[in-house]
Amino acid sequence: MISNLNIQPDIRLSVKQSFGIETDMEVSAFSKKNDFVPEIDKDYKFDRDTTLAILSGFNFNKRVIIHGYHGTGKSTHITQVAARLNWPCMRVNLDSHISRIDLIGKDAIIVKDGKQITEFQEGVLPWSIQNPVALIFDEYDAMRPDVAFLMTKVLEAEGGLTLLEKNKVIKPNEYFRLFATANTIGLGDTTGLYTGTQQINQAQMDRWNIVTTLNYLSLDKEMEIILSKNKNLNSPKGKETVSNMIKVASLTRKGFISGDISTVMSPRTVLHWAENFEIFKDIGYAFRVTFLNKCDETEKNAISEYYQRCFGEDLPESMVNIQM
Repeated sequence: MISNLNIQPDIRLSVKQSFGIETDMEVSAFSKKNDFVPEIDKDYKFDRDTTLAILSGFNFNKRVIIHGYHGTGKSTHITQVAARLNWPCMRVNLDSHISRIDLIGKDAIIVKDGKQITEFQEGVLPWSIQNPVALIFDEYDAMRPDVAFLMTKVLEAEGGLTLLEKNKVIKPNEYFRLFATANTIGLGDTTGLYTGTQQINQAQMDRWNIVTTLNYLSLDKEMEIILSKNKNLNSPKGKETVSNMIKVASLTRKGFISGDISTVMSPRTVLHWAENFEIFKDIGYAFRVTFLNKCDETEKNAISEYYQRCFGEDLPESMVNIQM
């Protein structure tokens, strides 16, 4: 069992200095880092509105949920804010395999005083609630019904968690924080893109204090992110290439929204394309292995046309020699 963290925020940080956002807001933070604090990505680019929502969650103990298309960096946004606050984090992916018992805990056989006994071992949820931890639930709209009902009480800032297995009520630590990310906003998936997502009880959605959206960025912002991760492309020619890559991605997003194609390029996909271009030195081949090969056969001609429109050439059947 993980021991409790006997720490609390002991400094205040300027949001303007720490995140480059024009505001007089200050936020509580920890002066020292521990093993639960995420690593800082020095090249990370913060979205102003999303960052302010997350910081409000940390500073004022608000429940914050971020929704938007996949690959936009919803979870990373939270962890990178936490990294700069030295705030301990735990991430849990609420896929369909995560049950109530996985979160709450279960009986386990342990050896005590030379004898085997059965003892209840608390799960990640009771431990997080009792500690100054930011608990992040990913894929919140994909959780099972038994988990969804468990969340109702947890979402109340002053609410305790009742452990029936131990006949006790756990009161939340003063610095426990709760965040979630989702592709939909609790109304189910009407696009067919996010199979497995569920409708969320609106009484539960009402308990989220702050709801913010993080979707696709402007061309300039997306280019800034790609170049920060692929510094070899930070040249006039490289910038032109990255600009064309983002334009291809933008066309897939418009095509998806209009119903022309069923697969969309997220910012994460563009980043992978740039990384693969660095490996293969062939922009067309990198596009194929990064995105085109994931697409439906009936849509590949339309997507190849997007490539042709942005790069001014047909998508070649590339032959690549990789230098290892």
